Amino acid sequence: MQEKEIQPEEVQVRCYSGRRYAERPLSFSWRGQDIAVQEVLAWWREPAGPAFRLRTEMGTFVLLYEESSDRWWLRPSKA
Repeated sequence: MQEKEIQPEEVQVRCYSGRRYAERPLSFSWRGQDIAVQEVLAWWREPAGPAFRLRTEMGTFVLLYEESSDRWWLRPSKA
């Protein structure tokens, strides 16, 4: 049985922006809740922009920033 792929959802993000925009996410609004980022577990660069694996009290998520459209996308993470 194949596992159903989870589609990313657009979210609003509050982030720290030091030398560049979207340097580190601090919190995000998802499904009517404001969720604080407890820890950034990993950071990498995708063709569309930066991506982060985050730990929150609701679980682990992947947050992607699409620079060309100035939009953030969220999906649950398996690890």
